[in-house]
This record gives sequence, structure tokens and C-alpha cells, in this order.
Amino acid sequence: MSVFLSSLGFGLITAAVLALATVGFTMQFAVTNVLNLAYGSVMINSAFVTYFLNVHTRLNAWVALGGGVATGAIVSYLINRFIFTPFQRRNLPPITIVMVALGVDLCGTFGLQAIVGGSYFSFRQSPGRLWHFWGMYFSTLQLTIIGIAVVVLALVHWLLKYTRLGKAMRATSANMNLARNSGVRTQMVISTTWIISGALCGLAGTVFAMDTGVFDATSAQLYIVLLLAAMFLGGPGEPYGAMLGAVTIGVATEVSAGFINPQYKEVIAFVVLIGMLMFRPYGIFGKEKTL
Repeated sequence: MSVFLSSLGFGLITAAVLALATVGFTMQFAVTNVLNLAYGSVMINSAFVTYFLNVHTRLNAWVALGGGVATGAIVSYLINRFIFTPFQRRNLPPITIVMVALGVDLCGTFGLQAIVGGSYFSFRQSPGRLWHFWGMYFSTLQLTIIGIAVVVLALVHWLLKYTRLGKAMRATSANMNLARNSGVRTQMVISTTWIISGALCGLAGTVFAMDTGVFDATSAQLYIVLLLAAMFLGGPGEPYGAMLGAVTIGVATEVSAGFINPQYKEVIAFVVLIGMLMFRPYGIFGKEKTL
């Protein structure tokens, strides 16, 4: 029981970070139909901006976090504006866009590695005291990350449910042509979505690096595996499904790691995904497509 509870605690932390990342990832897919495999690269580049501000300018890590968030937002907007949008205007097959995204990911990751080298890095901050809850252990840093995730996801819910922008985003996601003909400025909505989702990407990348303790330029390379599993588990393009999928994958991978080899965590993620999709092929919150 103690192993299970300890693993559950790790799972909640993983789920918090994964939820931040997956919601941004699925928002991009929902509005633009782009499977942005460069997401992990933007995450780790944003984390390094925060690291630079924290270590080299001696800003508090939580203050420097703003730099990572801004980096994610700006880079994501530029990637969509100058790379994905021109390709989409040429009506190329979706697989072509996926390959372009993969190329951007490799350029961003290994370009960063060429600059910072292959060494490992860590933030200049203490994890804080250790807290004990019902057999689970959390550091102050980890509790802060969970708190940030809860607040940010609540704000995403408010944005989508109660604001004009959120309604325009949902309309654009459901049917872009109909939304445009109804007076929605779809290009503005798409650009704003990439900025917001990019900010979530930068935030997720920074707290991911903080939580792991040490990181390098390739630390987020395999993270896209968990993102895809969480997104398809919850339902492609469904932000609320992404939240639930992230919690499910995060807890399942960490609890399983407590009882088997932790190197199989990514495998467990896809075992959970495949098992669920056998019963609900379009995801938990996804809707069945009809011709």
C-alpha cells in the first residue's frame, strides 16, 4: 500500500504537468487541425529561457517563469504564422504537415543542443520542505506546480465557457467555414489560440524542467508520446478530455512504474490508450464521426 500511495503522489504531479501541456496541444489541433509534433521542442526551449533568466540574471525562478511563458507564446505564433499556415494554404495532405512539424521539432531540439551542449542543467532554487498527506509525499515545489495547474486549467475552462473569444474558438473548431460566414474572424481566433496554447506550452515546459530537477536539450523528446496518449485518450481536440486523459495517463504511468521497470512508462501509456480505444475508439469526450 505504501508503494501504491507514493506512486500515486508522483502520478498527481506528472498529471498536473501533463495536463498543462496536453490542453495547449489539443487546443492547437482543435482549431487548426495541425498535429504539432514540434510542441516538445517549444517546451524545452521555453524551459531554457527560464533557466537562463534564473541562473544568469539571478531572477527568482517563479519570476523567470514569465520569460518561458512568453517564449512559448511567441515561438508558437511564429511557427504557425510562417511555417504551418503557408503549407496549409497550399492544401497539402495532413501527413505533409506532420512531417513539417517533425522537421521543426528536430531543428528546434538539436539547434538548442548545439548552443547549450549535451550537459545537464538545473534551476537555482530549493524544492522546499517535504509535506506528507495520506501516505503521499510532496515537496513545496511540487505542491506549487499542482496549484498552478489547477488555477490555469480553471482559467482555461472560464475562457472556453464564458468569454466571446472562447465561444469563437469553439465555433471555429466545430466548423471553420460556417464560423467565418457567421462573422467570426477566424484568422484572428487561430492566431490567438496559438498564442494562448503556446503560453501553456512554455509554462508546461518550465514546470516540467523544475519537477524533473535536471534536464538537457533533449529532455522533452519523448514527452510527445505522453501528450499524444493523453490527447487521444480524452478525445482529439477536446480540452476537457485532454485534462481527464492527462490525469489518467499521469497516474497510470507513475503507479505502474512503482511496481515494474520505470523505463516502460511510455509503453504503459499506450497500453492504457489502446485498451480504452478498443471500447471507445473516438476517446472519452470525443464524438463519433459520421459521413
